[in-house]
Amino acid sequence: MDEISYTVDDFQQISEGKATILFPRNNEVFYNPVQQFNRDMSIAAIKTWRDVTNEAKQQRYERSTNPSKTPPSTQFTLLEALAASGLRSVRYAKEIDGIDHIVANDLLPDAVESIRRNVHFNGLSPQLVRAHQGDAVAAMHSLPRFGVVDLDPYGSAAPFIDGAIHAVENGGLICVTCTDLAILASNNHPETCFGKYGGNPLKAGFCHEMALRLVLNSLQQAAGRYRRYIEPLLSCSIDFYVRVFVRVHDRPLLAKTVASQTGVVYHCRYCGTFATQPFGTIDPGKGQSTKYRIAAAPTAAQSCETCGSGQEIGGPCWLGPLHNKQFVQRMYDAVCAADQSVYGTQPRMRGMLKVILEELDDTPLHYDIATLCSAVRCVCPPLTKLNSALLNAGYRVSGVHTHQGSIKTDAPPHVIWDAIRAHVRETGRSSRIAAGSPADRILSAQPTTDISFEPHKDADPESRRTKLLRYQINPEKFWGPKARHSQPAKPPATKRKQGAEPGSEAAQADESMDLDAKKPKAN
Repeated sequence: MDEISYTVDDFQQISEGKATILFPRNNEVFYNPVQQFNRDMSIAAIKTWRDVTNEAKQQRYERSTNPSKTPPSTQFTLLEALAASGLRSVRYAKEIDGIDHIVANDLLPDAVESIRRNVHFNGLSPQLVRAHQGDAVAAMHSLPRFGVVDLDPYGSAAPFIDGAIHAVENGGLICVTCTDLAILASNNHPETCFGKYGGNPLKAGFCHEMALRLVLNSLQQAAGRYRRYIEPLLSCSIDFYVRVFVRVHDRPLLAKTVASQTGVVYHCRYCGTFATQPFGTIDPGKGQSTKYRIAAAPTAAQSCETCGSGQEIGGPCWLGPLHNKQFVQRMYDAVCAADQSVYGTQPRMRGMLKVILEELDDTPLHYDIATLCSAVRCVCPPLTKLNSALLNAGYRVSGVHTHQGSIKTDAPPHVIWDAIRAHVRETGRSSRIAAGSPADRILSAQPTTDISFEPHKDADPESRRTKLLRYQINPEKFWGPKARHSQPAKPPATKRKQGAEPGSEAAQADESMDLDAKKPKAN
């Protein structure tokens, strides 16, 4: 390897966690401090996965009766397929114990040079963090499998998902970021979303949760081709992107359950009422056998049963749990126990993880209270009031981390609307509601549930009572994704773009599909 030569004064030094990175002085978009939360969460998640995995290995070792058994290794390998400056890999190497080595890959020579420079500047061995130049997809298909694969591209991760599934070990962890929410969380370009992720998005109050479910479905469809199964450990909607952490299993039996956890969503364009339709069901067979069946006819009519308006179809998407609550609880406990110097965004990490722990994990999607109240032209009730009504009626309810002012509940739509109608009776009906309008049809329906707004002891979640930082305010002026980092002209043979940070180009997708290519992405 060529000797590394650089002058520190030519670069700007930026510290994050235990890493200090040399960034070009003449490029103000090379580093985005807002993305520190992403890296902090990733470090905490990988640490938790490491501990859970090592404990499971030790338990299998202790149960084994093989006389020639050997103690399991507690080390793992990690691939950052789109490493750019190497900041993420350097932080992983300095802050996560048990890593055998990290492969920090990027397509561009100047990015690989930056990785080597930052590894050297941070006093790390080039054997611990190994700079690798190459196409990310080719690297994931050609290198030995890794315990952890991290994808943090500019825009969509769709071109890299199949390679990541191939590159991760059995029981390994895949960390995926997608910043193309203009595609995933709106209906501006449904054809592009379907082409990239295999499902239609919905412009609704739950659009960011829908984005998570579209990404998870794309991961599972890729895994299914290898008879593998993904287990979502933690799925986060953060600022202008989504970040998911999934464990991959070589268990064909679990892959058979995918149809029952995959389906479409029927959504009313006017009032926001929705229904889910899984593609399959799982029924008990004879003895201990299991029957996998095709699901029955659609769960929703062509017109909304609440207001009579037209409905639209979203998906296919993942309808199973977004998180493993035991994993999240362990991660939350570790974050709370850590010194404040370990995670620079610890208050926000605690707040988001606590809200996720409070979320109902067996009810896909959620209702936006503002959307419900807008449909009948009334002021929004306090969340604790609506929560109390549903809890008093015998149903469960929680908040969601993806959208402030929303509820996730197992109450059927007619019960939710009975609560809204009871609220309107207390506050008064708007004079602007015309006879025969959708709002009039909603309010004219006869109630089917006795609604009580008596305050319920569980109506106010703990995360709110303890004043955790649940929903991040804008951390700085012009805080969004930074502009794409400029690069010298590429040689004619290089036709693809790649990179995890605006230090290298990242979008190996076909240009005709990359409608978000000009949209900025944060590092």
